[in-house]
Amino acid sequence: MKRLASLLLVLPLLLAGCAGTPQLSAPPPLFADASFKPPSETIGAHNLFTLSPAMQAYVHSPAFEAHLRSKGLERGLIDALYSKTDLKLEYDSSRTRTAAETYEARAGNCLSLVVMTAAFARELGMTVRFRSVLADETWSRDGGIYLVASHVNIALGHRKRNGLLYDETSEHELVVDFLPPPEASRFHTRQLEEEDIVALYLNNRAAESLVRGKIDDAYWWARAAVATNPPNAIAYNTLGVIYQRHGDLVMAERALRTALEREPESLVVMQNLGPLLAATGRTAEAAEMARRVASIEPVPPFQYFDKGMVALKAGDYDAARKLFEREVKRAPYYDEFHFWLAVTLLQLGEAKEAREQLALAIDTSTKSDNRQLYSAKLAHLKRQSANSVRIY
Repeated sequence: MKRLASLLLVLPLLLAGCAGTPQLSAPPPLFADASFKPPSETIGAHNLFTLSPAMQAYVHSPAFEAHLRSKGLERGLIDALYSKTDLKLEYDSSRTRTAAETYEARAGNCLSLVVMTAAFARELGMTVRFRSVLADETWSRDGGIYLVASHVNIALGHRKRNGLLYDETSEHELVVDFLPPPEASRFHTRQLEEEDIVALYLNNRAAESLVRGKIDDAYWWARAAVATNPPNAIAYNTLGVIYQRHGDLVMAERALRTALEREPESLVVMQNLGPLLAATGRTAEAAEMARRVASIEPVPPFQYFDKGMVALKAGDYDAARKLFEREVKRAPYYDEFHFWLAVTLLQLGEAKEAREQLALAIDTSTKSDNRQLYSAKLAHLKRQSANSVRIY
């Protein structure tokens, strides 16, 4: 597998006015500023949690305060933000947004919704804890780039009054999870600091820019993420992928080696470094890296799916169905697998099962455009079914 880009949302997936080259401090050997054009947008996260005037007005509106009175601080805040009667926010993984951008768009991915919720909660004087959910990572791909997503959520709390004093031992928290993995409550979590959230935001913007073909912007976003000196490999890996796409193989290897030093068992980094070693003639090292990868993950993501697409194009629908079903079983929350299984089932004349798979594609999709596409196809199938005449 080539050119894997790590994306924490967290998911794949993306402007403003012109901006000057940002002045950031980080290890100079990892950066090659002169190789890239200045960014086309402002790079940074200084306004990540800033409330817009519209948000300020909403948080002090009678409707918002009514939610707090009826449900209490934590649940009242979540009810105000995420009930279907007020803001009508929609989950959309196409771009990682700031708090203000998420509020304006009424849509955001997991990280965007966490950021916006934290901004409102802090305005209300609540405590906020960011958490990484230690569940299996999920894969997707966009624009020929593979992306791996992990998951974050947020815990909100406040301290109850005990007479005239705050009782420091009686803090109550409400965990808010916007796209919970299956059986999320059973997974362990790791607390994140605000700087971790900032690094994730910057890294996501880098990956999203790369998917859109904006490699110069991608470099500056990744540079900013690396400059935060995150403890994990994510930002360094993304920077390495960008260098690799840009043709700067020496810098790509340097960034990926740095990532591997931070996380020696990172499958994603090894999957990127192996092809780079092969491309630079170090076949023995590349083969050893491939062996390490295969020992950790014998069947790469999308392998059954890609074989299924070959079978589908060849008209071997039975084989395609079996391969797509294997990929669905392995990754039941990825919409594209359900969609192509539905297409195959239609070719086999199994309309009812196809409708079921299209419904699952809608339910598991994290992009509004895809949901609209699947919904239109499902509606078409239902109309065909309703208009069909059964002859006994």
